[in-house]
Order: sequence, then C-alpha cells, then structure tokens
Amino acid sequence: MKLLVCVSKTPDTTTKISFTENDTNFNTQGVQFIMNPYDEWYALVRALELKEKLGSGTVTIINVGPADNDTVIRKGLAIGADDAVRIDANPTSSHFVAKQIAEYAKAQSYDIVFLGKETIDYNGAEVGSVMAEMLDAPFISFATHLEVNGNTATINREVEGGTEVLEVDTPFLISAAKGMAEQRIPNMRGIMMAKRKPLNVVPAVDSSDLVSVTKYELPSGKTDCKYVDPENMEELVSLLHNEAKVI
Repeated sequence: MKLLVCVSKTPDTTTKISFTENDTNFNTQGVQFIMNPYDEWYALVRALELKEKLGSGTVTIINVGPADNDTVIRKGLAIGADDAVRIDANPTSSHFVAKQIAEYAKAQSYDIVFLGKETIDYNGAEVGSVMAEMLDAPFISFATHLEVNGNTATINREVEGGTEVLEVDTPFLISAAKGMAEQRIPNMRGIMMAKRKPLNVVPAVDSSDLVSVTKYELPSGKTDCKYVDPENMEELVSLLHNEAKVI
C-alpha cells in the first residue's frame, strides 16, 4: 500500500506573532518553526502504524516550501517515513498547496493521502477538501480512528453528540484529528538513517492564487479581571451585555 503524508512547517506555539509590510506578511524573523503537530503526531504516525501492521508498503511525506523546510522534512524521515518530496515553491495559499500536491499525487497512484486536520498557524482546514476535488477522490475529515481491511477502510470521526463510522474504498484522502495515533519521538538510529533517506525536490506547477491577503490583525489584548459583588446582579448583567457582549 502506497501512503502519502502531507506535512507543513508551522511556528512553534510559543512564538510571538508579528507582521510586516503594512500587516500583509507574517514576520518570520526569530521564529522557531516545527512540523505541524496534527501532521506529525496523528497523520504521519498512523500511516507508519498502518504500514507496520500490513507488513509492506511505503510511507512518503510531501511538503510545499523552500529549502529551509528540509529540517522539518528530515524529522519526518527520522520518525520513520521511507522517503520525502519537497515541491520547491513558496506556499502562498491553500489552493496553491493543494494544486501542487494533487498534481504530484496524480502520477503516483497513492492508496491513501493523509493530512493533519488543520495547521496550527492559519487553522484553515482547506487543503484536504480542495485536493480531494482536484483528485476526484473521497475525503474524510477530522478522523479519530482508522482501520484498513484489503481495499476498504473503516473510519471513525466525532460528530455532534456522538461518533460517525464510515466505510470507504481506496484511494481516498483523510485528515487526522486527536485520537488517531500517539506521538512518536525520533530515536538516534532514526535520526542517523534520515540523513541517508531520499529527499526529492521537484519544481512547482503553474497555479494562480484565487485569494490574496489584504491585512493581518492581532487579537485584542486581555483586559484586567473585574470583580462584581455577588449581590449586584444588575452590574454583572450589564457587564456581560455591554462589555463582554456574550448576552
């Protein structure tokens, strides 16, 4: 079984965010980058578990980005992926990323394409659905459990008030949420082997962005806590209505 795992490079969760060029570009100066946790902990690890359970197959990771993304990609190889592909382009939008990966995947006949449920920077959760349309393949989002029997997969995902269980035949795309797998830490042997595993760099295909960024804005800073006398319900209601605007 051929498995493809899409990985993104995202800022570490402790990063202080700022913007440049009239708030139209994310300022990367001094930012510590990591592999997107949903891609690493759930999508990649579940793909590796599936390969190990089946006793055969390959796990390839793919990333759209410049050469400085190679460090993040090598971590995926250290965790256990067989090889990696980097599409040499700046990921300007979800549509652009989906187009690049879809064009590469079309020629490779992957059985399952894995993604994390979203990236922790923009939280768009758009790439999987756009890619599925381009590949004309089913897409199951926010999955928490996956089992494969032959060419048929059984997938669980949480829905309002319960769990939805689906069956789908390969090929398909799936985005992984918490519960899909447990995080793996690269060991020394994996790190050393990652240096010798192939990382193929391919050129981007032509693709136009359908949207453009007008401006980024930081959320408002937290205000001081306000204490209300428990006997003064009118003041509490007034604050909730006029300042917090939650009622």
